Amino acid sequence: MVTNGLSIGFGLLFLASLTGQAFSGLAYFNEQQMAANLEPVGFWQYVTSSSFAVDVSENWQSEYLQFFLLIILAVWLVQKGSPESKEIEKRGLESDKDQMIGQYAEDDSPAWAKAGGWKTVVFSNSLGLVMGTIFVLSWLAQSVAGFTAYAQEQLENLQDPGSWTEYIVSPEFWNRTLQNWQSEFLAVWSMVALSIFLRQRGSPESKPVGEAHDATGVQG
Repeated sequence: MVTNGLSIGFGLLFLASLTGQAFSGLAYFNEQQMAANLEPVGFWQYVTSSSFAVDVSENWQSEYLQFFLLIILAVWLVQKGSPESKEIEKRGLESDKDQMIGQYAEDDSPAWAKAGGWKTVVFSNSLGLVMGTIFVLSWLAQSVAGFTAYAQEQLENLQDPGSWTEYIVSPEFWNRTLQNWQSEFLAVWSMVALSIFLRQRGSPESKPVGEAHDATGVQG
């Protein structure tokens, strides 16, 4: 329990917040239904609806885009003084020796780090690949669920909903999408910049309290 506390803690927070979103979203949705003189819906009907799906997926895709870009860009881009950056002289892919792959792998290194060839290439980029794949899938889920909800609203108003391809280039879709993206980019920028000068004792996201402001790639 202690050694997995961080993943368990955030997993429970995720489930709690998702459950809270489901119940509060249901209440808000039914308020709108009654205001339009329509029948309220039940919990299961709501959480399987396109309305709930688009709200969830648009948050997921922006979060995974944030992490995907941070993982990839941090290979080449560095920030002097930030613990979110690696040391400036290590900018780039680094050597096989530094990364402990192939002939430089250690006894307890993962098997694919030792294997060489395509297995090591894939494993060397597996985190970015998985994060990028989840982003693309959640973005597609958002676009499909968003179009379904939009089409339903248009049909209720006796208007032509158009096609999915028309929807994903529409101002409504990109307004929702970019609202989430800009907040994620701001959060990462704030973390990178503020962690240069501010500290949180005991946190690996911060430098040690007494570390110099210009120390880079150092975590507490």
